[in-house]
This record gives sequence, C-alpha cells and structure tokens, in this order.
Amino acid sequence: MNIKKSILLRVRIAFLLMGGVALAIVLKISHIQLVDGEKWRTRMEKRDIQFRHIKAHRGSVFAADGSLLATSLPFYRVAIDPTIASNKRFEEGVDSLSLLLSQVFTHKSAEQYKTLLTKARKNNRQYVILSNRYVDFQTKKAIEAFPILRAGKYRGGAIFEVENRRFAPFNSLASRTIGYINDEGEGVVGLEYSFEKHLGGRDGRALFQNIGNNTWRPRYDGSSVTPEDGLDIFTTIDVNVQDVAHTALLNALIKNDADFGCAVVMEVATGEIKAMANLGKIREGIYAENYNYAIGSRGSNDPGSIFKLASMMALLEEKKMQLTDRVETGNGRHRFFGTPLNDPKSGGFGNISVQQVFEKSSSIGVAKLVRKYFKDNPQKFIDYLNQFGLNTPLHFQLVGETTPYIKNVNDPTWSVISLPWISIGYETKISPLQMLTFYNAVANEGKMVQPILVKYIKEADKIVEEFNTVTLKEKICSDSTLRQVTRLLEGVVERGTARAIRTTQYRIAGKTSTSQKFIEGKYSKSYHTAFAGFFPADKPKYSCIVVIDNPKKEKQYGGDVAAPVFRKIADRLYANDLQMHPEGKVLTQLTSVKKIPKTIIGNVQDISTLTKSWQISTQQAATMGEGDWLRGKAQIDQSLTLKDIRVRKNRMPDVRNMTLKDALYLLENHGLKVVYKGQGKVLSQSIPPNRVFKRGRTVYLDLH
Repeated sequence: MNIKKSILLRVRIAFLLMGGVALAIVLKISHIQLVDGEKWRTRMEKRDIQFRHIKAHRGSVFAADGSLLATSLPFYRVAIDPTIASNKRFEEGVDSLSLLLSQVFTHKSAEQYKTLLTKARKNNRQYVILSNRYVDFQTKKAIEAFPILRAGKYRGGAIFEVENRRFAPFNSLASRTIGYINDEGEGVVGLEYSFEKHLGGRDGRALFQNIGNNTWRPRYDGSSVTPEDGLDIFTTIDVNVQDVAHTALLNALIKNDADFGCAVVMEVATGEIKAMANLGKIREGIYAENYNYAIGSRGSNDPGSIFKLASMMALLEEKKMQLTDRVETGNGRHRFFGTPLNDPKSGGFGNISVQQVFEKSSSIGVAKLVRKYFKDNPQKFIDYLNQFGLNTPLHFQLVGETTPYIKNVNDPTWSVISLPWISIGYETKISPLQMLTFYNAVANEGKMVQPILVKYIKEADKIVEEFNTVTLKEKICSDSTLRQVTRLLEGVVERGTARAIRTTQYRIAGKTSTSQKFIEGKYSKSYHTAFAGFFPADKPKYSCIVVIDNPKKEKQYGGDVAAPVFRKIADRLYANDLQMHPEGKVLTQLTSVKKIPKTIIGNVQDISTLTKSWQISTQQAATMGEGDWLRGKAQIDQSLTLKDIRVRKNRMPDVRNMTLKDALYLLENHGLKVVYKGQGKVLSQSIPPNRVFKRGRTVYLDLH
C-alpha cells in the first residue's frame, strides 16, 4: 500500500512539473509574441530586410564629333549555386559546363572545374566563385547559354555580380584631361572630377529582402529613392587633332630624352580646345599622361622668350620705338647691375634692328629696350602686361588651374634687375595655357577669349547647359601694335630662330623659347623649351603652344625641340581643313604631280566635299547603291569611279585605306573594340573583311 502511494505521489509530482514547464513555455511564447514581439520582428527585418545603396549610372564624355572618350560599361563576376540544379540536369551537363568554363577562364582545367562543382554540390555550398576575373556583357550572355546555367538563375544556379567600370575607347589619348574615377566611382582628376556633380548623378536607395541563397530582391515602397543617372558632357576635343598632338609630342620627348611636355591646340575665334596632350616621363623611354602640365603649377615655369612678345607690345604701345630702330647688343655678353646676361649666339649679334632683336631672340636687345623706355617708371611696364591679360585668371573649366604670377614694384622680391629679367620671361610664373590665350588674342585681332573645353552638358538629346565663348578682354592693344607684332612673329619663322619649320604651303607666326630652369635658388644648365604661335598667319584659325622640358640630347633650343612638334600639328590641321586653303587652290603636293590619289575612301559627305574642293570629276559604278560609305578609284583621265562600300550586319567591314577617324566610327558602331598602332591610314585589319563576328570582339588595326 505504501509502495502504491509512493508511486502515485511521484507520478503526480512529475505531472505537476511537466504541467509547470508547459505553462512556462506558453507564458514565454505569449510574452515573446505580445511583449517582445516588436523587438524580435525588428531584428528579423535587420537580417532579412535592409536598405541598400543603388549607384547611379555615370554619364559619358564625348569628343566634338560624338566619339566616346569615356563611358561606363557593365562587367560581371561569375558565380554559381551548384545545389539548385536537379540531379539529372547536373550529371548530364557538368562535363560540358566544366569544359566551356575552362575555355573562358583559362586558369583552371576542365577536370579542375568538374571537381570544384561536384565537391561544392556534395558539401551543399550555395555560392562558388568561378573566377575572380570579371567578364564583359557579351561573355556573360555566352555563359548564360552554357549547360546547366541555361536553365536560369533559379533552376540552373548562375549568379552574376555586376560592376560598372570606366572605359576609355581611345586608351591613353587625352587621359589626363578626361580624368579618372576612384574605387567609389567618383572623379579624382580632369573632367571626371571637375564635372563630378553632372557626370555622377544622384545615387538612390531601396529596401531589399533576402529571399534565400543570399539573393536580394528590391521591395519598393514610399521610403525608396530612385537613382538619377549622370549627364553626358560633350567636349571640344577633336580626336584626330588630339591623336596628332599626342603622337608628335611623344616622339619629340623620346627623341630628346625630355622630362615632360604638353601641346595645346585652340580655335582662334571661339577659344575651343581641339587638343590637350600632357606627357611626363615615368621611366626611361616611357611617357604617360600623369599630370596636366598645360594648366598646373608643375608646368608653370618662367615662360622665357615667348614672353618677349608682351615686352615688344608694351614698347610699341608706348609709341616711342620703331621696328627699324637700331640696338647695340654687343658681343653677346652684358651685365645689368653686375648680373650677367648672355645671347644665344657666340660673339653676339652686334648692332641690329628692333625687328632682328625679336627674330633672333636677343635677350640683351629686349632687356636694353625695356630698361631704356621704362626704367623711370617700371610699374608702367607691369601695367601693360596686366592690360594684355597675362595676369588675368582664365577660370578654366578644369579644376587645378594655376594662378599667373607677375610681380610689381611693391613686391618684396622686386630688385634692380627685375625689370630687365621680367622683360625676357624670368621672375614670373605663367602656365602654357595662359600664354596660349595671350597669343590667341593677338591672332584674334586683339580680343582675348576664355579657353573652352566643354561645350554642352546633355541629358539624352536634350541640352541642359551650353558653354558659349566668353570674352575676357575686348582689346588687349591697338590695331597698329597688333599688325607690327604679327609681322615680328612671322619674321621669326621666315628668317629667325624658327626658320626650320618654315613652309611654302601656308604662313606661320610664332616665337621660340629656351629658358634656364630655376632650381634650388639658382638658374641651372637645364632648359625649358617652347614654341607658341598661330596659323595661317594672314587669316589665323588655330593657335598652338608646345612645351618640352629639360631635353638632354644634343638639341636643347626651342626652335629645334618644340617648334617641329608645332609644325607637325599645323601640317595635319592644314591638310585636313580645306577651308584654310585659298579658294580654288589645290594642295601643292597634288598639283605638282598633277595626279590624284589612287584610292579615296570615306563617308559620302566627306567624299563629296573633297571632290568639289579638288575639282575632281566623278562617275558612279554600275553597281552603285545608296550606302553611307564610298570607295573612289582613280582613272586614267584623273576622274574617280565611286562605288559604295557594303556594310552588312555582323559582317566585318573593309576599313583598309580608311582614315583612323572613319575606321573607328564604322567599327565601334558595329560593337567592335578597336586597338590600333601607328598613324595615317589603315594598312591591315586582324579580322578579314566580310568575316562573321560577334559584338564586343577586339579588332587590331595597323596604320601607316
């Protein structure tokens, strides 16, 4: 009996304990639901629902003709969830998939990929990166069609992580001017930085929910912010001119083993920059666009003899001097208050005219003239320089423009030699672009205009903002002075220090410069060379400045180092711009041999303009269609037979004998990537004409 009671007591105690535990569980669940429910729901949302950043699509940068200079393209990292596919689909497709992956990502063999996928599936790994290398959109589309993956994301397991990258179709061409972006997608230099608020757009955000397998889906609600894509900017850069300036400058830097250089081409009337090349040495024989020397402080040295143009203008504005006046320059050595000044010619120039002083770049002659007429009032000379706009900030569209520095008599560093030294381009700091703007004003009948690099800001085809020509100074000097200094500048090329670049095709007006660099408190034996000028001299259309710093080979003067680069740029511009040729006149090289080129290839409108300007008769081939591109073949009677170039979809066009500009336009509009070497016309192409190709493929062009 006692045993029975004992057992019942134990059962009752156990029942009560179990009931108590059950009651505690119910109470805890109720507490969680009713009291702590909001807290746990918030924690769940933080884990499975969160706000995520949505990056706005960055705007593109275009050249003047619409060619892409910089744009954002999607690239993809490829991963896979090997657990999603059914057993049958995985077993039937894993061998083929592994083989195809090994062909795309060559760092693993097909067997290695099969082992990786099989092992990951067995271990229930839901995320396997196939390669750390990102692929482009065309490759992504091809991978989506691979076995297993073609079943789609939720049955095949393909995972593509997109990353937008900045792409420059012309590689290093004008790369410092265009600029770069950082890892956060923000501009750091050049146009990318200066126009960040336009190009960058406005990022958005949205609620995303984790729907499993680390896959996030947006949940749009009232708290979401839609990203606003960036705007496009259209520059004034001419790709062909930029290419010529870049190539000519690079060759000169390599030839002369110089430290750095820049070349800027400006349209006289508008101030539009057609080319801005900046190259610095990064190692022996290798140069890159690593700094904007045209506007920055590192390129703003003493301008040297190109500054003598301003000194001559001040002297002529004083109305006390004629170009025929004589100046005694002596034996080429002269002391100003005990400080020696030498002329470039050994033994000196002797007694010469004012015009010869400028043409021969006699520093002694210029310094003597300025001291003669301004020694009693040196500030008046400085006032003239200010009147000419040399101390006027350009407020250029690129961030980083250095402020011009010209000291005045109140400057604490002013000394008795400041006046003669400033007159020949020392004791000042002026950027190449500032000097070019000054020379451009002389070419522009005295009107100084602000340089322009960006012409439009667009949203799709709509112009959001337009930048028109801004006049900085209506007139920098009198018409009489302008006529005389233009005569001086032409004389430099006809008879003076730049006579090596003289041409019978057109007239050049310009000035050479070779200045000693001021290093560690003294002037050194290294030189800063330059040439600034404009052409054609009688009706200027373009101005240009070329700077080459510290040439170390046997040639170290501006006329031998910088001026030839100017000539190469000017020759190409003159050859390509028929408007600069006298009406009815054909290029000398054509008229002298009385023969037209054997083959002419180009756009219909360009061919029409060319044949009319050269007065070439044309006839159409029997099979002539209505294409946009023509090939002209010279006949015995000096006429051209025109035949259209058939351009078919997904068929490689024949771009041989085309100019680089036409070839790039045609190929890039067919979705091809272009890599080229050389200059001139296309000699050969890596993909034969009429061959079937896929968009995104790279074609290599050799030019000659």
